[in-house]
Amino acid sequence: GTSDSSVDHFSSELERYKDLQNYFHRRLKAAYRRFSNIPDHSLVCGHHHVYFIEGDGIYIMDKRQSEPEQVLNLGQFSSQEGKTGLDNEEKKQRFQWSVQRIRLSPQEKHLAATLKTPHREEAKCVVVRLGKRNSPHLDPRHVVFTLDNVFSFEWATDEVLFYTTLKNLRCSRVFRLDLTSSGSSITPVYEETHPNVFVEVALSRDQQILSINCNSRTSSEVLLIDTTTSHLEPFLVQPRQLDLLYHVEHWRGWLITLANTGSGQEYQVMRAPLSKPSMVSWVPLFSPGLGTTIKDMDIVGDHCVLVSRTAAGELVLIVVPLKCPKEAYTVQLPSWACAIKTKRPDMADQRSVFEFLISSPVHSPVPYCLHPEDGLLLPGPKDGSSPENQGNYTTTRLEACNHDGTLVPVTLFHTVPMEGLRHAPLLVHVYGAYGRDLDMEFCPEKRLLLEQGWALAYCHIRGGGERGQSWQRQARVEGKQRGVEDLQACLHYLFSLGVSSPSLTALTTYSAGAVPVGALCNRHPDMMRAVTLRAPFLDVLGTMQDPSLPLTLEDREEWGDPVGNPQHRLTISSYCPLHNITPQCYPSILLTAYSGDARVPLSGVLKYTEKLKTAIHTYFTKKPKSDSEPAPNIVLNIQPGANHNGPEDFEMMLEE
Repeated sequence: GTSDSSVDHFSSELERYKDLQNYFHRRLKAAYRRFSNIPDHSLVCGHHHVYFIEGDGIYIMDKRQSEPEQVLNLGQFSSQEGKTGLDNEEKKQRFQWSVQRIRLSPQEKHLAATLKTPHREEAKCVVVRLGKRNSPHLDPRHVVFTLDNVFSFEWATDEVLFYTTLKNLRCSRVFRLDLTSSGSSITPVYEETHPNVFVEVALSRDQQILSINCNSRTSSEVLLIDTTTSHLEPFLVQPRQLDLLYHVEHWRGWLITLANTGSGQEYQVMRAPLSKPSMVSWVPLFSPGLGTTIKDMDIVGDHCVLVSRTAAGELVLIVVPLKCPKEAYTVQLPSWACAIKTKRPDMADQRSVFEFLISSPVHSPVPYCLHPEDGLLLPGPKDGSSPENQGNYTTTRLEACNHDGTLVPVTLFHTVPMEGLRHAPLLVHVYGAYGRDLDMEFCPEKRLLLEQGWALAYCHIRGGGERGQSWQRQARVEGKQRGVEDLQACLHYLFSLGVSSPSLTALTTYSAGAVPVGALCNRHPDMMRAVTLRAPFLDVLGTMQDPSLPLTLEDREEWGDPVGNPQHRLTISSYCPLHNITPQCYPSILLTAYSGDARVPLSGVLKYTEKLKTAIHTYFTKKPKSDSEPAPNIVLNIQPGANHNGPEDFEMMLEE
């Protein structure tokens, strides 16, 4: 009788789970459909034509709105790659190409695009000769060159493409592709010898300067190529210097440089002549006020536009007139704005306009145009960002006090006043590494949770970049513990305000964000009910000890060197999620890992899962039978593919 009832119970639970799965599948599909036509700046505008990405390739349309024509068919690459012994379903998953990035040559003679599949990190770069519409020649638009393992690429002229290659997650080489009527040639341009330096190429907004950016976690070196000269030879801006980070733009023969040479090693804007680019020629142009941090820089006409974050955590635009920098002014954005995506200027667009999208996790992207000359901020075309799509949600910015007195920013999204959130489920987001801000772009899933009555909290702990360079430095290497303590302080503060409770709280993160979350689970597992970890980095000690792994040498600037520095080893051992698991009752944890992920090896996730299950089993076998505390669920979901950020295909993402 007992076995029958337990089977019945299992069956009913399984049915309930399947019903829930179907319910959320339907709701998520509906949410994505609802926001399917929000603006995303994926349109590329040339002098005479517009280019856009559709499911099966890249299309071209002239500006008189004629019928679109296909420039590139992704199917031809799938059929080439698909000549293997795989069955059709596996072929479909592994060789599903998507377009990552498009670049047009200056006079629209060629188009280059990177294509990517889920099963590998490296992208393929395809160069297409555009020809003329209705050309008498057969098939004027055809692929003239294919390059493997390309990471970044930019046109210097209509015939010259500079690009970097990715090998074992390292980008260290720059090449030049010359396309001439007599054929094509590839020439090596630059090779970086330091194993912790990542190299990429970029083009200035005025398209006159191509930069080769060689950045480590803690220092920069930039070489420039003047695309207006015939020889296209690179020259050095400023030799690498410990703890000096800088990024370069161009304006009327001057270099406008964003460098961490300001007070407290924070970013400020500098100016130097293009003919004398080194640091001795740098003159300060603009430094932000105390507590305001510069996140990005663009040159628009005769103005420098700085995307900045205020001490209160709000995004603003600071406009610096380059002819009279003392007349800098600030443009306020809507208070809910948490993320900003700037648009590359159209080739034919001579207007000095700064176009961008703002969003938050629960507010879909809204287009805006800034006219720096007069400070006019105008809403862009409405598209799918109508007021009824924005909803009536509250964005509350808080500060939690850590025991060392540091105030840690928290952004809270909710639908009812805070005093009504005691019984609301809470989803807490955290990252805190590499000086990166938490991802706060629009996400239909987050919007759906909010509509279901959840509250969403984003904890901007140290190690991230929300409060500038010092915010990152405080939680690097021997300061890593501070990020864990910050997260604990944020949760304590939210609960003390009456926002949810530990039994209704889930934490979610990905990659390096798993370190503070995993460490907190070991120390205070009673502070949360559940955790979701995607592509989680959990074996810090094991990874940093193994120099054969692709990112170890580069990442030691962030985590420390346990092999060469005994103090670093002690510090890492004190918080490493894998090495501090202990028999106790943990929250339920869902781990999603990718079988081909080279950034976070699967072995570390498998070790963590096995050790965690063993510790939980040990704890519960020692407990008296009378204790009815339920055991947590530890679920490891191993997905195919090598994409560290998860699948890009909508159906695959939904399935995951």
